[in-house]
Amino acid sequence: MLKKTLSICCLLLLVSCGSYNSIDRFYEAHKNDDKVTAIRVPQFLLSMIAGSSPEMGSLVGNTKDLRFMSFPSTTDSQTRFLNSQMNNITGTSFIEVFRNNDELKRHVVSIRERRNTVKEILIYNNNKRSGSFIYFNGNFDPVKIKQMAQSKHFENLDEGLIQHFNVKTPGLVNE
Repeated sequence: MLKKTLSICCLLLLVSCGSYNSIDRFYEAHKNDDKVTAIRVPQFLLSMIAGSSPEMGSLVGNTKDLRFMSFPSTTDSQTRFLNSQMNNITGTSFIEVFRNNDELKRHVVSIRERRNTVKEILIYNNNKRSGSFIYFNGNFDPVKIKQMAQSKHFENLDEGLIQHFNVKTPGLVNE
């Protein structure tokens, strides 16, 4: 009985860490690529981002890890590769709450839940000129996340993050 319980606990631990490690692997594998912008926000900056809007405050207020990455996606093969990579990361362990496909263009909001709390949020955008993802890890209200996805609040979240850090990103318009 103890052996069985220990085996189940180990399996659950591996499964729960799987997507985080996939994000880690993708981030580490591509952060040094040409024309890539990679941001991993430290805890002390999260409070500054939370103050940018009420929606960001409710989202970022419970965040433990926030990452952003943008990358060129100027050819169909690059776009297919990135779309495939993001599909592999989310796989079956995430729940898609929003998806918009327009040929190779993508806008996907995926979450990972544990009981009644959203633990991870992955927002992926690709407009065939550039791709980006924003990853949140923390404790979030699933109702609020669903409302934000349905109201398309996540569509421009990457642009707001870029402006907040005053980053010039290839393929994205910075004003």
